[in-house]
Amino acid sequence: MSVAAPATESAEDRPAPPVEATTARRRRSHLIVAAVALGLAAYLTHGLWAQPYTHVIAGNVGDQAFFEWVLSYGVHILRDGGDPFFTTVMNTPAGVNLAANTSITVYAVLFAPVTILAGPQVSFVAVLTLNLAGSAFAWYLFLDRWVTRNRISAAIGGLFCGFAPGFVSHANGHLNWTAGWIAPLVLWWLFKLREEGRWLRNGAILGAILGACFTIAAEGLFFTALAGGVFVVVWSLAAVTRPEARRALPTVLAGLGVTAVVAGALLAYPLYMHFAGPQTFAGTGFNQRHYAEDVAAYFSYSDRTLAALAGVGNNLAANPTEQTSFFGLPLMLLIIVAFVLLWRRADPGRRATLRALAITGGLFMLLSFGPRLRFNGNETDIPLPYALLQRLPLFDSALPLRLALVLVGVFGVVLAFAADLLLDREEVPHPGHAPFAAAFAFALIPIFPLPLLWAERAPEPKFIADGTWEKFVPDGGTISALPFAANVAADGQRWQAYTMARGGKQFRIPDGYFLGPEAGGADEKGRIGAPAHRTDWLFLRAALYGYVPEIDNWDRAQARADFQYWGIEAVFLPDEITGSESILFRSAVEISATQLLGPPERVDDVLVWRIRPGVDPIDR
Repeated sequence: MSVAAPATESAEDRPAPPVEATTARRRRSHLIVAAVALGLAAYLTHGLWAQPYTHVIAGNVGDQAFFEWVLSYGVHILRDGGDPFFTTVMNTPAGVNLAANTSITVYAVLFAPVTILAGPQVSFVAVLTLNLAGSAFAWYLFLDRWVTRNRISAAIGGLFCGFAPGFVSHANGHLNWTAGWIAPLVLWWLFKLREEGRWLRNGAILGAILGACFTIAAEGLFFTALAGGVFVVVWSLAAVTRPEARRALPTVLAGLGVTAVVAGALLAYPLYMHFAGPQTFAGTGFNQRHYAEDVAAYFSYSDRTLAALAGVGNNLAANPTEQTSFFGLPLMLLIIVAFVLLWRRADPGRRATLRALAITGGLFMLLSFGPRLRFNGNETDIPLPYALLQRLPLFDSALPLRLALVLVGVFGVVLAFAADLLLDREEVPHPGHAPFAAAFAFALIPIFPLPLLWAERAPEPKFIADGTWEKFVPDGGTISALPFAANVAADGQRWQAYTMARGGKQFRIPDGYFLGPEAGGADEKGRIGAPAHRTDWLFLRAALYGYVPEIDNWDRAQARADFQYWGIEAVFLPDEITGSESILFRSAVEISATQLLGPPERVDDVLVWRIRPGVDPIDR
């Protein structure tokens, strides 16, 4: 299925250039676009590259800690064995269903050498940088192969898709959503399914791609499948393309059958774990009505753009990581005008493609608004179609505002089509070309991305780095930093991650930052982290709010029961602790721990409290 326009008559009459020259130009173009994409990605992440061990993405410390942990867990399972989709080294003894989280297993395995040699901090920023660059380059290759006649047009569309505001927003910590290269890769092989005589090979390759990408970005893969299906169906139903679609149908169905077999074999266990494994859950820990796109957001600018730097900001997103549309008014107008011009100049085949793009984009824009219409920061009582989908399997685990990311691909194709018009050398110059080119600049320059914001985080304590912790807990035992690991205080999870990356002896931790069932059992509503016990909440409350309660014997009895449940043999408090968005009250944590557990030991750069099972904490 080619969505590109046919060559003009004059282009057909012109002698074809030598194959060697054409190949050399193509390679040169590919290298230039790859270099530009990598340069832009490095520019966005340079704050993390400057000092990956102490710099962290500002405002999303928890997500970065989680992905550093799963990168380290990849090293752990390669060295020591284990289940890639379930573990009890975190949230012991209940464990974590990694298939129901974003376990990025493929990345964890591929980057294991980097993680071992340089640490998960470097692996994290490397994956993030390559994701951004690879997304732009993959979209460029896709547009060059299937859409445009001009590689400059493909480069414009590809760079837009790779560095669109929504994906730059997700670069604030999300290694799954910045893997925007998944969409063009899947669509490429979906289109290739129509090749006669190659249904077995193409179906097997697409199945393998789906199996690998599931662990990287299951939600993004789901959206890609939906969008690709809608586009292909609408395109196939057009009168002009219906005969072509009918001829290709047997080959495509055969290829899809092979895809289903291969993907099913690769994903049988991960899907079982995702839907029926231990510590699974329904939905997510996020409110879908809150994580729905605002209509006005499409016409606004995200925080990390030149427009925001100039003061044209907004507060229409659930958080800075979820600014998934935010194309700006000029770009939205440009897309509309470009679409109208393309439609007027298109032949029936091109109109079938444009119609499929418009329906796909319009449908996903509507679904991104969530169960109820939101406008300018306010939720109305107007129900929307997503209300009918939000409790269905898969949809119940998705956040509707992220559906807006599908429009990045739709807009990228329209921009590539429009750039083809401007760069078509066979056309007589039109007086409208100059204003149209100016409109491109006026729409795209304001959304040019700014580097990611970064902040300082607590360095790894010597107590962990030097292995001193081994004196306080045996291999496979349980020890915890204070406060216990959570999305808003993820240091304890980081210390375990760095230990796993180095190999050797390993400890377990209670709690952690992950998605799990509401009350700790299967088939319950999802939540962020483990259900809180009184003891871990005592320390987290002290860290977040500086609150030091009066500790009594009931608190100590509860702590004894909690420690026995977790199997904790020691807790420690580093000299520096990091919060997600604010300073943590370390002194309040120390006072609370001392009242509960008695005086600590000073070991290296931490305070340590030993836990002896069966003994009241204060009696130590």
